[in-house]
Amino acid sequence: MDSSKQRTTSGASSLISHIKLEHMAAGVTGGVVSSIALHPLDLLKVRFQVDEGPNHKHSARPQYRGIFHAFRTIVQSDGWKGLYRGVTPNVTGAGLSWGLYFLFYNTTKTYMQDGDTTKNLGPGKHMFIASVAGLATLTIANPIWVSKTRMCLQYGSGSPANAQFVGMWETLYNVYRLEGVRGLYRGFLPGVFGISHGALQFMAYEELKTLYNKQRNQPIDTRLTSMEYLTFAALSKMFAAATTYPYQVVRSRLQEQHRSYNGVWDCVKQIWVRESFRGMFKGLNAYMLHIVPNIMIVFGIYEAVLNIHAEMRLEQDLASAEE
Repeated sequence: MDSSKQRTTSGASSLISHIKLEHMAAGVTGGVVSSIALHPLDLLKVRFQVDEGPNHKHSARPQYRGIFHAFRTIVQSDGWKGLYRGVTPNVTGAGLSWGLYFLFYNTTKTYMQDGDTTKNLGPGKHMFIASVAGLATLTIANPIWVSKTRMCLQYGSGSPANAQFVGMWETLYNVYRLEGVRGLYRGFLPGVFGISHGALQFMAYEELKTLYNKQRNQPIDTRLTSMEYLTFAALSKMFAAATTYPYQVVRSRLQEQHRSYNGVWDCVKQIWVRESFRGMFKGLNAYMLHIVPNIMIVFGIYEAVLNIHAEMRLEQDLASAEE
């Protein structure tokens, strides 16, 4: 029993020893910058995802004929600030999620590599590590994403009924007051399914980097140029998005306040019956317009911050050696 406890304690200590907060700082920075810059496209994506088509008009929802028509309608109705509805929970959620995700991912990854960054783990282990990081991050951040969705789906500014929430904290409070903890975790189950998105993306990203460095006869942890990182980030994101997008539609439908579903499968069934296969890909154009530059900004800033940190650390080590 004592030896078992010692192994558990030793394993936990070893895992903790691999924690590097610079990964969290880099992830937070990338997430915040990208969400501020691209929030209007994210807003459109959410609104298109819950649009059930012209045959199922909802009194609270305007009908958009396309991306540019949606932009024009929102600006005419709410002014330019309308494009930034829900920006606070989006920035908070993106910064927190990317920071935690990179922290959990890199801590677990280096732990499984036994600290040897040249050790190739392979696609299966990369997917497992990304899944662990995704589940931990989703559990912490889901209430913020509910808040973001509710705020993004407030239409117009003239009616109190259409402007229920003033800010993120009021939204979280009202959701909890009216729906309890369960309300804060709406969309959690499809979010769990969506962990496969991050797993596929990070697996593809890692494998692309590994294959590229092997092709150049370089160690797999060799630093790349900014353009190479951006290219691999974009390719891996498009691959993951193309294979897992429908879960995001289901999650947005479950989290919105204008409609009620009896769980995930009821939501999927209603989308399929009313909107067919196309309904599962509502908002995909806006999503791709948003997510490709988004992931390039996140990963570009993430790698840049890590490079700056590595250079600062090298300078400190050189200065210490000279003393």
